[in-house]
Amino acid sequence: MPRSTSEPGRVAILPSVIRQHVDDAAGLCEGRALLTSAPHVRLRDLRRVDDRLAAHLDGLSVAGEHAWSFCEASLEAPSAGAVFTAAVRAIEDKALPRLDRLFALAEASPETRAGLLSAFGWLGREPLQGIVARLLASQDPFKRSAGIAACAMHRVDPGIISARRLHDPSAEVRARSVRTAGEIGCGEGAPACERAVLDDDPECAFWAAWSSVILGNRGTALDALMGTGLTTGPHCARAFSLALQATSAGAAPEVLRQLASRSENLPRLIQGIGIAGDPVHVPWLVTHMGELSTTRLAGEAFTLITGADLGQEALDRAAPENFEIGPTDDPDDPNVDMDPDDGLPWPDSQKIEVWWAANGSRFQKGTRYFMGAPVTREHCVDVLKNGYQRQRILAAHYLCLLQPGTPLFNTSAPAWRQQKLLGEIE
Repeated sequence: MPRSTSEPGRVAILPSVIRQHVDDAAGLCEGRALLTSAPHVRLRDLRRVDDRLAAHLDGLSVAGEHAWSFCEASLEAPSAGAVFTAAVRAIEDKALPRLDRLFALAEASPETRAGLLSAFGWLGREPLQGIVARLLASQDPFKRSAGIAACAMHRVDPGIISARRLHDPSAEVRARSVRTAGEIGCGEGAPACERAVLDDDPECAFWAAWSSVILGNRGTALDALMGTGLTTGPHCARAFSLALQATSAGAAPEVLRQLASRSENLPRLIQGIGIAGDPVHVPWLVTHMGELSTTRLAGEAFTLITGADLGQEALDRAAPENFEIGPTDDPDDPNVDMDPDDGLPWPDSQKIEVWWAANGSRFQKGTRYFMGAPVTREHCVDVLKNGYQRQRILAAHYLCLLQPGTPLFNTSAPAWRQQKLLGEIE
């Protein structure tokens, strides 16, 4: 933000520049949300995006009060990114009435809630002091839930036990509380989480099962989580991934057999084989690299087992000609979903067969491998430092499964915060 040369310290307000900061910050926020679970993004890539986002937010901070009218104007067409940008300004300015209006907007427009909550995860702890405490004490369940989420993103205990968060009368708050218990590694909350698996509210029941497994339950909670993972509900992918990670190497084949019994389960079967990590399935994966619909997913599963980076080891090929990724420009096309394989390399099955013939003897059948090595704490930390986001998410879960009570590493946090934490891990 340029400053006046005639009056030292005074900011020269350029409306076009402020508007650009607001628009770009909103766009980067929404793009970033996709990158945190992307298969082709490493922590250093996320850092570049975060640095750009921080620069735009700094520009708005320098503009001070003048920035708010532009933030407010962007809310005329509410989006998660616009709410994120406005919330960052409101929190940093301690402008509580403005923040209250953003909460009302997010409650009325659920599609913007992620942006509001992301602002609390983006900012450091100092600007949140007082504001989060106010949310936790609110009579409004949405605000209490947001306060708990803010604590969870910073891996701070919002009073899971001391404030009886797991017994809140609001199902929304209970669901966020049981999720937080797992995220912060609250072992004291494990018995209550296990009981909450039977909660009448499906959101609460799911997150209770998820947290119970994170906290060490390998009985009823794991069964419930796997049951969700084998359905087509809203949390099926998250449930399936963690449940299979928590399932022993000896029990995983039975899960895969269940999936193999129905042809429509093929994509999930391929994903499951990658997570189960048994190299016995590598030749089968190679055959599915020859099918257009499964080739990239099979390549990703191969990498999860072997650790071979298809691009770096020249095991990939060019995308087929005229291949369209994601939704098309055709307004009559009913498919509007993003391609879940977008960003994955295209494996060259012939090159991979040669690679496997040369390297397969290093892998022992019946052993679970993750990114080329057995699952250990040291290896998972290395994946957190150097892997792609999907791989890093799995590594973070493994660290909790290896040592229940470990806070879940936040792979969506600002990159510099993640890098600092990783630098402190011995």
